[in-house]
Formats: sequence, structure tokens, C-alpha cells
Amino acid sequence: MKVPQVAIVGRPNVGKSSIFNWLAGRRLAIVDNMAGVTRDRLTYLMQAGNRFFEIVDTGGMGVTDADNLTRQIEEQINAAMDSADLILFVVDAQAGQITHDDEISRRLRYVNKPILCVANKADSPKWDAEAEGFYRLGRGRVIPCSATCNRNRDELLDEITQRLPAFNVHPDAQTDDADPDAQPAIEEPTMKLAIVGRRNVGKSTFVNTIAKADRMIVSEVPGTTRDSVDVRFELDGKAFVAIDTPGLRRSVSIRTDIDFYGSHRAKRSIRRADVVLLFFDATEKISRVDKQLASYIADNYKPCVFVVNKWDLVHPRVPTERWVAHVRESFPSMWHVPIAFITGETGKNVKALLNHAQMLFKQSQERVSTSELNQLVQYALARQGPPLHKNRRPKIYYATQVGSQPPTIVLMCNHPEAFSEQYRRYLLSVFRDRLKFGEVPIKLYLNRRSSRDDRDASESTVNQVEGGE
Repeated sequence: MKVPQVAIVGRPNVGKSSIFNWLAGRRLAIVDNMAGVTRDRLTYLMQAGNRFFEIVDTGGMGVTDADNLTRQIEEQINAAMDSADLILFVVDAQAGQITHDDEISRRLRYVNKPILCVANKADSPKWDAEAEGFYRLGRGRVIPCSATCNRNRDELLDEITQRLPAFNVHPDAQTDDADPDAQPAIEEPTMKLAIVGRRNVGKSTFVNTIAKADRMIVSEVPGTTRDSVDVRFELDGKAFVAIDTPGLRRSVSIRTDIDFYGSHRAKRSIRRADVVLLFFDATEKISRVDKQLASYIADNYKPCVFVVNKWDLVHPRVPTERWVAHVRESFPSMWHVPIAFITGETGKNVKALLNHAQMLFKQSQERVSTSELNQLVQYALARQGPPLHKNRRPKIYYATQVGSQPPTIVLMCNHPEAFSEQYRRYLLSVFRDRLKFGEVPIKLYLNRRSSRDDRDASESTVNQVEGGE
């Protein structure tokens, strides 16, 4: 069941990405005064009243790309218009009608779809008369609005929903009191998967492979992807979202606003993902940027898979064991993270990678009973007790899991500061070996037990202790 799509098109610098962010209510697309910033299609699932639809941001029509990617950008624009049910033709009310707008209007005459002309930058009513001058460019009324001044958003959304095709609900899915015009809720994705890494490690190629479409521009030019782009795909009947991200550079190499915002978007994608795939190029060694990315993933407690891409270019000349050793030496504190070897261009081992990512997501949601956890703590203490601290033996009274995604465990003890980092790592290793979430990050807190709390892991009453979120 296809979700209606609304494609936003127009010449460079009329505010298409600003309109996209404004309608979405989120800062999703990079907005910059430099022309040609947007290259790939960005999509966002909107709800207006009882209607769901996707808005699609596109690059500027007729832009001459500095990296010779003009053809690819145009292909992305054409793909967005081909799949759209409604096209928003955005113009600049303050700049007025220029030759470039006329050229785009002639191009849109051959598009047999509803087109709504949106005059952006009409910051106040005094610009509405200027906006009316664009009437002949659209197919109906012109909507003057301002993404910057938050003007006429509801009016624009009303026009969009009125022009979207009627949603046909299967008669078997309706009840007697169902609204015939209502659109059923869109299936939420099972998992959000962020694909991150340095430039040119094959992230966009991988996304195109799993989406089974040329969804992202792929080229040898470093920095081709500038935005974080959500791409919905299906696997075994389930819906997923892959978040393609800009390739990161060393901090000292970030010289432009585009680089800065691209880095910011990539990090935000990590924070909102359920699982992160950190890509490496099998033909290159792990770099400082890779280590910085891994550190950011670990700091945010995200389940992760180390993905060695382009494996077909080096195997069997380079044995798998050598790359495994290289990864483990580079990330000694992330020894629990699984490693996958794939060829994103051909799809080799991609299905196994996605299945493993689902397994990690499931692990991050697991909970363990308080009684089982305390038995494990007793085992860990018996096997290796904490070292003395100021001639006193630190003591753990009991443990409980208080959250998931990531699994979060609290140990109530007498002196939290007495437990060294080395002993905390030992406890984490025991938890990983014995619990259901051995391959995902675990948050471990050691808290001082209050004087009124007389619970102990060895007492039966601890079985009744349940952690809250």
C-alpha cells in the first residue's frame, strides 16, 4: 500500500529545504546560502489530520554541480517527480519571476500530475501581491508562505491534503463506523539502521542495494552525500529505515558549513538509530576518523556492527583473520562488537548482516529478572572479589536492571568509588558472557545503598525487587 508522496522542486536557493524542514517540524535538511547543497532525495513521513504522506526534498533544478554530479542530481529530481502524487513548485516571492522559473514551468507542463505553486519568502502580507504574479506557473492558486516567519503553514497543508489522491481502503478492512476517507496508520519501521563511516567506504551503494533502487547518488567524488537520508525498505515482510549519512572527515579538515552540518547530521543519525553499522573500506587501514566515530557510538551506547565493505577486492589475498585482528587491536574496548565482511555492490553477505543487526536490536531490548541478575553477581563475586580499598573490602548488596535500549544495570554497594575501572570491566565481561545481551553496550551504575535499604542479594526478598525505567 503506497504512501502518497509530495515532491518539492524548484530552482536553487528558493528555500526548498527550508520548506521541507518547516513542514516536517524538524531540522532534517541542510539549509545554506550556497546553491546546490541538496543532492539526494530526502523524505519524511508527515501526518496532517487523518492523512499520511511523505514529503520529498530535492536538489535545485538546473544547478551546475561543482563536483560534476549534475546528471545524478537531475536523475534524483526526476525519480522524485516520477513517484510523486503531488508536486510543490517552490518560487521566491521576494526575488520575483525570473527566466529560470519559466524554464522549470515549461518542464513541468509535461508532468501529468497535480502541481501546486508555493511562493516562499512571503514574510508578510505585503508580498502576497508579488506571489500572485506566479499564478500562471502552477495549476491553480498560488500559496504565499514563509518558512522563516512560519506564515500560512496550515493553509499550505490543507491545499496539499485536498490535492492528494483519495485513499482507497479495502472493504474488508473497514468497520461500519469507519471513516471512508481515513487513511490507516502507516506501519512503523521495525528498526532504524544508521550507516556511518568515512568518505567513499560504500555507504550509499549499500543503501541502494538493500533498497533495490538507485535511491542515493553514488560516485567516486568524496563527500557526495551531504545530508542524512532516511530510506525505507522491506526485508522478510518487515519495514525498516536505513539512514545514509555523510562521510565524516577529520575535525581539522572541516572547512565549510556543509562539512560541519554533514558531521552534525551523521552524529544525530547515530543518536536516533536503533543499530549502527560502522563501515570500513577493506582496501584501507582503520583511521583516526574511524576511531572517533566508534568512540561516539560507544558514548551513546548504541548496538553496533563493524562492517568491512568491498571485501571482494582483497579476499582471499588478505585472510579474514588478519582484518579481525586489525579491528580488535584498533578498538580494544569494543571487543564485544561483531564484525561482518560484505560486498555492498553485489549484495554478498548483506542479508546475513541485516539479520544480525535485528538480533542486536532484540538484545538491546532484553530484560533479565532481578533474581537471575543477583545470582550472577554472587557468582562474579565468588569467582573474583573486588580488591581492597583503603584496607576495606567493597561490598555489593544487590543488583537490578532498571532499563533497556541499552540494558541498564544498577549495583547497590557500600562505596561506589572503591570499585576500580578494571573491576567494573570484569563485571561487564561476566554479564556479557552469561546474559542475553552479550553483543550490545551495557550501562553499569554503582550506587551507594541508603541507610534505610537493608536488601541483600543473598536474601529471598531480593526476588521481589523490580527496577523501574
